[in-house]
Amino acid sequence: MNGLGQLVPLVNDALWHGFVIFLRVSAITAMLPGFGEQSVPARIKLIVAMAFTLIVAPIISTVPLPPSFGDVAFLTMTEILSGLAIGIGIRLFLLALQTAGTIAAHATSLSQVLGGAGVDPMPAMGYVLIVGGIALAVMLGLHVKAAELIILSYDVLPIGRFTNASVLSDWGVSQVARAFTLAFTLAAPFIVLSVLYNVALGAINKAMPQLMVAFVGAPVITAGGLFLLLMSAPLILSVWSHALDSFLANPFGRPQ
Repeated sequence: MNGLGQLVPLVNDALWHGFVIFLRVSAITAMLPGFGEQSVPARIKLIVAMAFTLIVAPIISTVPLPPSFGDVAFLTMTEILSGLAIGIGIRLFLLALQTAGTIAAHATSLSQVLGGAGVDPMPAMGYVLIVGGIALAVMLGLHVKAAELIILSYDVLPIGRFTNASVLSDWGVSQVARAFTLAFTLAAPFIVLSVLYNVALGAINKAMPQLMVAFVGAPVITAGGLFLLLMSAPLILSVWSHALDSFLANPFGRPQ
């Protein structure tokens, strides 16, 4: 009985420590590309969060149990908010890829092709790029990089402490700006193609007003957009993957 009595406090401390780690880990994995998609069942998400918790928990220092319920509630809130902040930062890269696909589809008149193929309605280009980006990220070891990111987050966002609101807001604004910049960069070839197409169409219409340029130009821009997607998709996904890896390695912009 004495041995069992000594074991109970150790089990309680381990369960409390695992619970504290699980709060942040579950918030991050809920936003993680591939693991946090709406098409993934909730049970699978729970298993993934528990697996990440078992990986991260032995590395993080043990957290003592707060003396009051208010302190427990405060600790729970800080961990969930810290995890959501990091998870949203990662999720913005998927939104950047989706935005790039939407820009490309609208620029090449392909926005209505297979618009409802995914869980969220989006043009086919965006859906193809997102599926390719998720597959590429997982193949390149997203789970390992995510575990490293979670461990790194405890150095910048300590357990049980709120980050300064101004610092967090500046960081969030910079991540949103980075996501839109990345989206426009990825869609740049399609925007250039659209500009050249419209200039050429205007010149042809000016030279031959009697020609129905819309009937001639529509198949051209459609075929050109699909061909450009075929040629540029590997480069687009490569640039996107490099940007995601850079964020996972240094999400808070700390000097290396």
